[in-house]
Amino acid sequence: MAEAAILRPKELNTNDRGGGARTTPLVTRKCGSTSMINGITAFDPGASIGLHRHNCEESVMVLDGEAIAEIDGVRHRLGANDTTWIPANVPHRFINASDSQPMRIFWIYASIDATRTMIATGEERAIDAEHTSSAGAA
Repeated sequence: MAEAAILRPKELNTNDRGGGARTTPLVTRKCGSTSMINGITAFDPGASIGLHRHNCEESVMVLDGEAIAEIDGVRHRLGANDTTWIPANVPHRFINASDSQPMRIFWIYASIDATRTMIATGEERAIDAEHTSSAGAA
């Protein structure tokens, strides 16, 4: 049986994802999770994520700042504590709506085997793989 974990983002590694985005993985296989993963991604002013889709459900909550969530071609303005639920295979991305303030999101994938497929290229990779690399989308 896995043991419970207390995760403190300030004590964990943050991965530079390129394009002004940085991710801190929280709940992952590493701490014993068998069914979900989550983490925090920070966006510099004006930074965005390329349009992509996942093989499972995803929920994102804006922690700080203002975001634009583009979901299936529709843009939604979001502020602190606004939360999305995105079904599997729905194209989406997040954009920092500010040109002067950072933005942070908390994300949860409903599968330990979550993948991201970039719409522009069709490239698919495991979310876990993004946590150990220095480039990609958030």
